[in-house]
Amino acid sequence: MPASPWDGPPHWDGRPERFRPSPTFTLLAPVVVCLLVQVPAAIGIAAWLHVGWAAGLGQVALAAAGPLALLGSRRAPGPTVAVVSALALVDLLSGPDVGPPYLALAFAIVLAVARGALVWAVVSVVAAWVAALSLGSTLGVSWHPFRIALTTALLAACFGIGAFVRVRRERAAAYRAEAVRRRRTAEERERVRIARELHDVIGHALSQINVQASVGLHLMERDPGQARTALEHIKTTSKTALEEVRSVLGVIRGDADAPLAPLAELAELPRLAEGLRSPGFEVELVDRIEDPPGRAVQFAAYRIAQEALTNVVRHAGATKAAVTVQRLGDELRLTVDDDGHGLQGAEEGSGILGMRERAALLGGSVELDRSPRGGTRLTARLPWGATA
Repeated sequence: MPASPWDGPPHWDGRPERFRPSPTFTLLAPVVVCLLVQVPAAIGIAAWLHVGWAAGLGQVALAAAGPLALLGSRRAPGPTVAVVSALALVDLLSGPDVGPPYLALAFAIVLAVARGALVWAVVSVVAAWVAALSLGSTLGVSWHPFRIALTTALLAACFGIGAFVRVRRERAAAYRAEAVRRRRTAEERERVRIARELHDVIGHALSQINVQASVGLHLMERDPGQARTALEHIKTTSKTALEEVRSVLGVIRGDADAPLAPLAELAELPRLAEGLRSPGFEVELVDRIEDPPGRAVQFAAYRIAQEALTNVVRHAGATKAAVTVQRLGDELRLTVDDDGHGLQGAEEGSGILGMRERAALLGGSVELDRSPRGGTRLTARLPWGATA
């Protein structure tokens, strides 16, 4: 279905913005309306009452001056309402006691109040109205009390309309600011999520490739068969990493249906451990879970185990690591122990931060402590029934 011509560009969340008048249209509309109402009326009244050319031109000039003065309401709403109030006072005292009201004054009040020039509007209008009542009696102009009350009520209504417009504008501005804030927050969360996935995928793959390449070089001449196995591990790891990176890039390109990466399960932990084993490093896996939790919890646990083992390989100088997965009450408990040189500053970098973020997203936690094996113990607690 074709887009409506009143639809604007797509909104940040994919919905089209409705047509909104431009600032120029908002400024010119009151001017045009006032000119169309006041000037023809002034010409008609002057011709009907036969006031003469000089007086008639003066009335037409006053009728046109107020609307034209509204052109300055955007930059100087306060002085504009003062000028229009003075022109309305002159028109009221010098013109005939018939015809339409000085409509420009109503627009000047509304625009001034809406743009924050309330004090200017109150002082100007009150002074002009008091002057009109005082000078009117001096000049012998008599107005009916009902007319005075009605005019006062209409002026007060103009202030009310201006206050309403100002409140609406402030609410609209606050809504737009909140929408921008939510958009930036969502974008920041998405950037962090993508960065976390890329870190886990690429960091683990490179560490695993480094381990297997070292094994291959070490056994190239002494045990060609084992070296060949290491090369096959490198091939498999690099292929898997490329597939996961393509998946992440698909999300960046805007494919909303593409997962950030294949949702690895706890059943993949043996393959993970096997890929990291080498002649100088052994990984022990203890799986005490009979019925696995949901996919979100499994994926988070797998990624945490993956990053923990990657840190052990890269930083701990360990010869052995043990991964234990078990259910304790309503939580999944994942423990990674190593016999390396213990907690180091490097272990508190982006890898640990990413693991803690993954756990926090599900309502869990990640803690680091001294391992009974002499190195570091990482303990992840994830709510068993958590969902993404």
